[in-house]
Amino acid sequence: MSFFTLLFSFFINAQDSIPATVDAAEKNNIEFQQLFFKALSDKAIFNYQKAIQSLEKCNSILPNNKAVLFELSKNYEKLGRNPEALSYIDLALKIEPTNVWLLEHKVFILRKLADFDSAILAQQKIAATYPKKKQLLVFLHLQNNDVKSAKKVLTELKEAKLLTARLRTIEKKINARKTTEDSPKKITENLDVKSLFEKEKSYSNLKTLLDKLAADNDADLLKYSEQGLALFPAQPFVYLMNGKALNNNKDYKKALETLQNGIDFVIDNNEIKTKFYMEISRAYQGLNNIKKANSYKSKAKKILK
Repeated sequence: MSFFTLLFSFFINAQDSIPATVDAAEKNNIEFQQLFFKALSDKAIFNYQKAIQSLEKCNSILPNNKAVLFELSKNYEKLGRNPEALSYIDLALKIEPTNVWLLEHKVFILRKLADFDSAILAQQKIAATYPKKKQLLVFLHLQNNDVKSAKKVLTELKEAKLLTARLRTIEKKINARKTTEDSPKKITENLDVKSLFEKEKSYSNLKTLLDKLAADNDADLLKYSEQGLALFPAQPFVYLMNGKALNNNKDYKKALETLQNGIDFVIDNNEIKTKFYMEISRAYQGLNNIKKANSYKSKAKKILK
């Protein structure tokens, strides 16, 4: 009798424990979902630190969840804490190494960290599955001061008929590089900065020259910014000055083209991005596209706030 009493008691206890376990799992699942959606809501209103707090709680409930790790990375990046952002995206990629969204986010962070070698490797993984995404490799190689590799990728894209209008323009600038470098050095007498650049065509000399020409509203801004594009095809400042010169000459369509090419090289620099938006707005204004002009002016003002 005592044996059956013990067995019955064990059976009742076992039955009680099953719903308790189920209830605990369900409770955790509900809490996880609430915290995750709260994190998304906080991120949407730019409250990145609160979003991170909710996501860390999610991570303690359900460790190594790809979506949570991805969101942690995105929020840390928004706070400018790029090493932490990179750490979390790498954890997510351990779970799914070929996920294109994760890889693209990693490339974005690596560009902000100016780790172009690693960014190129990650982008090559993406391009292996999505050949069209090889286009970004041109910009990455140029930012890495590797013109030879950029030209090689441009050739591959041309053969695959994947060369965009922007890349065709960049290809022309790169091909003009040798002509510019080999042209006879002319010493101009008007300004010392011009003479200095003609004698030594370094980027620092060019920047000093372009700053001076822009401040003086000098017509030579177009000439020297064109030379600069051939010599330094990955420097956004040169594109900005060339776009400014073209706007000054009322060549708005060409200005828009060069500004759109150049803004692709801007990384984590709100000051220069604002200047690009203002010049793009000016180009659209010249083309009588008021809606676009106002849109880019608003983007510039939003950054300045």
